[in-house]
Amino acid sequence: MNLKVRRTFCQFVFLAFAVAVFYSCSQPSTIQKEEAGAEFRAPAYPLITIDPYTSAWSMSDQLFDTPVKHWTGRNHSLIGAVRVDGETYRFMGKEEIPLQPVVTSAKFEAWEGKFLTSEPASGWEKPGFNDASWKSGKAAFGTPNTGETATPWNTEHIWVRREFTMPAVNSESDLFLIYSHDDDFELYLNGKEIINTGNRAKSNVVMKLDKSLLNLGGENTIAAHCRDRGGLAYVDFGIFRESDIQPVFAQTAVQKSVKITATQTKYNFSCGPVDLKVEFVSPLLMDDLDLLSRPVNYINYEVVSTDGKSHEVEVYFEATPEWSVNELSQEVEVTSGKTGNINFLKAGTTEQPVLERKGDNVRIDWGYFYLASPETEDQTLAIGDFAAMKKAFAESGKVKEGKDKTTAVLSKSMPVLAYTDVLGKVSAKPASGYLMLAYDDIESIQYFGDNLKAWWTNNGQVSFNEALTAAANNYQSIMDRCDAADAKIYEEALAAGGENYARLCLLAYRQSIAAHKLVKDTQGNILFLSKENFSNGSIGTVDVTYPSAPLFLKYNPELLKGMLNPIFYYSESGKWTKPFAAHDVGTYPKANGQTYGGDMPVEECGNMIILTTAIAAAEGNADYAAEHWDVLTTWANYLLENGLDPENQLCTDDFAGHFAHNVNLSAKAIMGIAGYGKLAGMLGKNDVAEKYTSEAKRMAQEWMKMADDGDHYRLTFDKPGTWSQKYNLVWDKLLNLGIFPDEVAQTEIAYYLTKQNKYGLPLDNRRTYTKSDWIIWTATLADDTETFRKFIDPLYGFVTETPDRVPMSDWYETPDAKQVGFQARSVVGGYFIKMLED
Repeated sequence: MNLKVRRTFCQFVFLAFAVAVFYSCSQPSTIQKEEAGAEFRAPAYPLITIDPYTSAWSMSDQLFDTPVKHWTGRNHSLIGAVRVDGETYRFMGKEEIPLQPVVTSAKFEAWEGKFLTSEPASGWEKPGFNDASWKSGKAAFGTPNTGETATPWNTEHIWVRREFTMPAVNSESDLFLIYSHDDDFELYLNGKEIINTGNRAKSNVVMKLDKSLLNLGGENTIAAHCRDRGGLAYVDFGIFRESDIQPVFAQTAVQKSVKITATQTKYNFSCGPVDLKVEFVSPLLMDDLDLLSRPVNYINYEVVSTDGKSHEVEVYFEATPEWSVNELSQEVEVTSGKTGNINFLKAGTTEQPVLERKGDNVRIDWGYFYLASPETEDQTLAIGDFAAMKKAFAESGKVKEGKDKTTAVLSKSMPVLAYTDVLGKVSAKPASGYLMLAYDDIESIQYFGDNLKAWWTNNGQVSFNEALTAAANNYQSIMDRCDAADAKIYEEALAAGGENYARLCLLAYRQSIAAHKLVKDTQGNILFLSKENFSNGSIGTVDVTYPSAPLFLKYNPELLKGMLNPIFYYSESGKWTKPFAAHDVGTYPKANGQTYGGDMPVEECGNMIILTTAIAAAEGNADYAAEHWDVLTTWANYLLENGLDPENQLCTDDFAGHFAHNVNLSAKAIMGIAGYGKLAGMLGKNDVAEKYTSEAKRMAQEWMKMADDGDHYRLTFDKPGTWSQKYNLVWDKLLNLGIFPDEVAQTEIAYYLTKQNKYGLPLDNRRTYTKSDWIIWTATLADDTETFRKFIDPLYGFVTETPDRVPMSDWYETPDAKQVGFQARSVVGGYFIKMLED
């Protein structure tokens, strides 16, 4: 069934479903199927979204302007081209051979440098400085077991000097500095400062060098200083040149549109006399956990003539083994295979270090990446050379089937996994096809010592070949279900908060789900484990679960249980013995116990109780709470004793640092106590319910007195003239707890409207940055949709105008829409909180 027919069929299915179920008591839907998505400029467009490791995005307005990248910014190359009557048009990705090392970085080979951890004499950054007293060490320098660390560095500061002879290079070849640092970093080339980052941590930043600063063919000095502000520490740098390989697919298509739905990103191109439609489909349907967990995405394509004539058309798709490595210095093996009627190519490292690597800015280097398609006479899958395969397609519209297996180190040579489809004569009748991208990670999570396979494997009983075959056999029904789900989610979000709000939700959907991994523990309990992407790499973080929760409360509370279960187990097993909830259960993908350096006692207790209460409200019973009643009681009592006026501690906004007397954190504690009271009432524990509900109301009255600052409430109880977003109060409204008078929230809302900047409401009075998820929670406190939209529209402006082309950040500056940190995180699931009002 071609794309047009599929849409028509699904429009009928969805409209019947919508009329029968959602609008039986109101006016008929005015949303047509083609309006289920929205065309708007995203900071990055989701293409392949499976889990924290297999996640690829287009970081530009046009699909062909930049290489397809992993959410961390590394190339996960996908290239697409269409050949029409012998003329080739590139519509996806960009040919970008990895830069070649000239003065190597530690990513390729450890290099020798001099270093010092106490402040050096002046002139340390200049050539000729006497560094004889400095220590010698191999790069990289950093926290043990971080990246390519060869020399441990565990002090606040490090100074590094590197002297080298610069080889002669082609005068026309550009040179680039590639550097990684954590945190503040300054670097000098032959005495001239060329980098000064301030408080930032980045990996593999590429900067074009001014070659006049180098002594080509002679001696040179790079000197760097890095400051570690806590957590991980890292320093590495090297000089690289462009590859000698020239692009083959120089001519591009004309992109006519791009539309985002909850599960799909849809592009429309003009390629000379034909139009091309391309859909990237991630079937993350929350009513089918086997499908949601299955690590297979689809790329659909359809070509139609636009000039009334027939045209010879061939389609080309290509991926590289970059999808299966953490670093390009790793060796890979690429092979071909077949299962049933499915042909495939797969790539993986020869080392296969299963579950050995953990951390934040890392990519999977075990398991296998797949490019696959159902077998037909007109389709070819082949392994070949990066340039030769493209040249063959451009010349003939086909590629030759090459070797069944090849091995390569990607920093030295880049093989490709190529797919072609000879569509033949294409006229006004569309010609279409699809292929599948998939990843078999073999083992997904290490959970308190046990290696766990992904949910879809059914504890190892379902093989990857079976999953791939099912993905093809059920292709049409999956497409139809995705279309129906997209229409439903869009219409519900539109009704809840308007067009701009709906668009934010559509963009958030895949990002939030794909920042998790779904597995079962050895007892069969659901585990839905998040990764703190570009935050610190923690797994199962409670204060990441908390803002992410609304999406899963809305569409499947079982997944939220899977987010809470690891923390309940951690305490109930006796592995965590403190009287408050843990912050996390490890560093992704190893969930063996908390690795975060500090606790958040009030924060995490409040989060766990509130979310357990929200599950009870969603399900209409407190059965889940009853399973964990003892530990919930311990946490509720901790909040009773410590929650009203919290001592100096971190909250979920830990980037802002420790501070005491946090008014919003106190509100969370009160919500947690009230939630516990509600749960007790649902379980028939009436005396307990009365005690905790009454105590929450008493604390709320105290809170109002202590935090009162006239026309608003303070940031901290002890500092008049301050303010902050009180987003935690939203649960009083959503759970109908009745703890705070309604005028508290409305007083805050009125005050916030006086504090907004161009791109949104700051988090509090201390800085101009904000958190996008909290803005929507705060906006949900508003009593009417018009006021709600006054907060949403500036946030939508940030998303559509930010200069930072990364998967949606949730931490940014409100005056200029620039990213502060974080990207691709699950917390954007919190955007769906407005949809919980009903």
